[in-house]
Amino acid sequence: MNANPFLGVFFHWLGGLASGSFYVPYRFVKKWAWEVYWLAGGFFSWIIAPWFFAWLLVPDPVGIIQQADRRTIFLAYLFGALWGLGGLTFGLTMRYLGIGLGMAVALGYCAAVGTLTPPIIENRFGELLSTNSGLVTLAGVLVCLTGIAFTGLAGMSKERELSEEQKRAAVREFNFTKGFLVATFSGVLSACFAIGLFYGKPIMKTAEQVLRADHRSDLWSNLPVLVVVLLGGFTTNFLWCTLLLIKNRTARQYVSRTFAPGRNEKETIIETAIDAPSEEVVRGAPRRQGSNDRVPLLGNYLFSALAGTTWYLQFFFYSMGQMRMGKYEFSSWTLHMASIIIFSSLWGMALKEWRGSSRKTRRLLSAGLATLIFSTLVVGYGNYLATLIK
Repeated sequence: MNANPFLGVFFHWLGGLASGSFYVPYRFVKKWAWEVYWLAGGFFSWIIAPWFFAWLLVPDPVGIIQQADRRTIFLAYLFGALWGLGGLTFGLTMRYLGIGLGMAVALGYCAAVGTLTPPIIENRFGELLSTNSGLVTLAGVLVCLTGIAFTGLAGMSKERELSEEQKRAAVREFNFTKGFLVATFSGVLSACFAIGLFYGKPIMKTAEQVLRADHRSDLWSNLPVLVVVLLGGFTTNFLWCTLLLIKNRTARQYVSRTFAPGRNEKETIIETAIDAPSEEVVRGAPRRQGSNDRVPLLGNYLFSALAGTTWYLQFFFYSMGQMRMGKYEFSSWTLHMASIIIFSSLWGMALKEWRGSSRKTRRLLSAGLATLIFSTLVVGYGNYLATLIK
């Protein structure tokens, strides 16, 4: 593995840009229920794109996966499925805590658990506390959590500035105890994606050897691992969307050229902490205005495919960044979470979500973004220091 931490940080920024942007194409999907367009895009996110890029860039990805022992494959798949399961409760976090506080708590857990669990499992946490490079890297993690707290405060400040009617709509059933417990559950399980990648490292090591033997870049070594982890995520999302398609009678929307409303337009969606910032900045999606009942089927499929592929690209670039972080590659999760929030917030500003907010709220948001950007540089520097240790 050729370490180049600052190049790794750049790749993680690209991943954050993809994650912060993937929901935007869904704005142009018309007259489809959430479960319809989410599953259509999901086939590209979790099945088509992972296999396409693995076959394109890695020699015999199936053979590489088959060389791994059953425990490795099972754990990578299992934690991918648990990551998807965490999304089942994320909507309750918003309901009980509101967007600002709910996102801050869930994302904080997600960032901390996803980053720190791998070195704890490997019994490397003591090493981090005993070296300058480890301490700087951990400091970067703490700075990231501080940035998440600032953005959460900005969201809470914005909510306080809403009218009473808007507040009731935004936080219908505020309950701090319930919300905190649900946010903990959702945030921890959302971090299981990083743990799945960790348990898939034997697959990555095999892919790295195969790529080097074939005189190819080891940047693509994690792509076969993504195939397994995302298959787990696909399982959870597919089962939930299928239940909604049956319950809401919306499966016909896949083929109907005229608008076919389902039984429940307010279905509970599934999204994990890494999806939520993107969804929140385009909460009006999909747009269903207009009196024309014609459904642009081709356009809906194309925009869903674009959104799904963009979603996958976050982990395509994540895997590249992780391969360049070096000794402390576990810190990639912190970089990813920080980058997601940065670019999601920038989309929110571009889409005028923060228009009308007070100067105090905008200052909190700016402080949060600046802190998150700084955290990526601190983590990158900590990883750079690690490359100097012989």
